[in-house]
Amino acid sequence: MQARIYQRPKNAMQSGRARTDQWVLDFVPAEAKKPDPLMGWAGSGDTQQQVQLKFESCEAAQAYASKHGIDVIVHKTPPRALKIQAYADNFK
Repeated sequence: MQARIYQRPKNAMQSGRARTDQWVLDFVPAEAKKPDPLMGWAGSGDTQQQVQLKFESCEAAQAYASKHGIDVIVHKTPPRALKIQAYADNFK
């Protein structure tokens, strides 16, 4: 079983950063999705894709994964680069 750990990204549709401090453990899909012959909906027999665990820190997520024997890939969050400028700079 393989999983990935990442920090929630900021919602692009809003300016707030709610729930961006949470770390998420998602399982990597074990099999590809295939269309259902009758309805055409995409599905698979892998139920681990539906599991999403939330943690307070990256270390807590890694501890959980090591306790349960889950191989993890940690995606570190890039540092935020702030572009500080004055309102008057828009009119130069």
